[in-house]
Amino acid sequence: MKKAVIFDFDGTIIDTETTWFHVYKDLLKENYHIDLPLEEFAKSIGTTDEGFYQYIELTTGMKIEPQNINKLANELFLEKRSTLSIRPGVKRKLAEAKELGYLIGLASSSSREWVEGFLRQFELWDYFFVTKTCEDVEKVKPNPALYVRALEELKVEPQQAIAIEDSVNGAYAAINAGMKCIVVPNQVTSFLRFPEKTFRFESFDEFNFEQIFSYKKFA
Repeated sequence: MKKAVIFDFDGTIIDTETTWFHVYKDLLKENYHIDLPLEEFAKSIGTTDEGFYQYIELTTGMKIEPQNINKLANELFLEKRSTLSIRPGVKRKLAEAKELGYLIGLASSSSREWVEGFLRQFELWDYFFVTKTCEDVEKVKPNPALYVRALEELKVEPQQAIAIEDSVNGAYAAINAGMKCIVVPNQVTSFLRFPEKTFRFESFDEFNFEQIFSYKKFA
């Protein structure tokens, strides 16, 4: 029976989320005099930004134009992009899954252009049999649709698949798709409380896939 490992992208493969937090923290401080709490920013990790923009409007009492904030944020992010790297242990996990004969997929709430650009830049693109992004579904995480679509294309049953996530929204998406879910938090998600039906590890070197597949706790 075929098995699969499906990775989230932002924050899991490359920790773009910590960079985005610092970008928005600086931007809101300078332009709106808001000291952005990490707890507030974390609510939007792994999903859409509507709640984040509502927070800015409620805090400032002003009507904002998301496209203007996005433009400024993207400019600041580009200045920091060269500092990004693959999270430690990710390549070893990709190689482990490939050696075991598992199908490897990706399910991300971000755009295809964003995801594919980074995967090709870091020479990871060829590991993935299937890549599902926001263009492929009506609703992104925490809705399970991205994982459901990836499983359908891989032709793998949910019980024979593991998701690797870093966010609460992503974890709920994987669990509700019927999958086992490994969580490896990054700097901005490490303080979050994850669903009980997850396997949490602080690094990618603390687990192996065969161990998780054999573990019956959440089967």
